[in-house]
Amino acid sequence: MKFSVTITLKNDVLDPQGKVIESTLQNMGMDTLKSLRQGKYFEIEINENDENKAKLKLNEMCKKLLANLIIENFKISKI
Repeated sequence: MKFSVTITLKNDVLDPQGKVIESTLQNMGMDTLKSLRQGKYFEIEINENDENKAKLKLNEMCKKLLANLIIENFKISKI
């Protein structure tokens, strides 16, 4: 089974890298850009037939390594 994991900063966490990207794009003429926040994206293929078990394993991966739960949220979706 294949899943996507999207990790984003929590709303109340400052995103200096996102602000730099946002500012640069606006300076390049992208004047319709309202706001931008950056994050991480993973595509993970897992050798598991049961979708619930697979999601539990992915949840564990996120909590142990992929996401910093103090400042980040994560979302798991089946591809």
